Amino acid sequence: MKTAEASIFIIEDDAYFRETFVDVMGLRGLDVEGAGTGYEGLRRIQELRPSVIVLDVQLPDVHGFDLCRRIKRMPAFRETPILFLSASAQYSDPRDRAEGLLAGAAAFLPKPIGMDRLWSEIERLLPRAQP
Repeated sequence: MKTAEASIFIIEDDAYFRETFVDVMGLRGLDVEGAGTGYEGLRRIQELRPSVIVLDVQLPDVHGFDLCRRIKRMPAFRETPILFLSASAQYSDPRDRAEGLLAGAAAFLPKPIGMDRLWSEIERLLPRAQP
């Protein structure tokens, strides 16, 4: 799927993972940018209006669930799919995943995760992001 008009924004504090994600998804024809903190991401998504947001659950400045709720309260992002990622075993419990989905996420995936698997999920969410 070549989606030149589609864009992804990743909010992820692991710089290596974030940069790898930006590079790999950029090779798939997507406009991809990222931020290392929740508040930086919140500011930048308002400027960029991405099609899909990939959000780490554990950020240094704000919990991902709280940030997701805040984003989903913004009229411009009510329909924007948010995909949660988490490396923590703490969030492997189905109740925690349910809380993430109730916060407004469209999907919840564990890390480590391969870029092909991540792309597959983003590709599934992109049609939801189209007006």
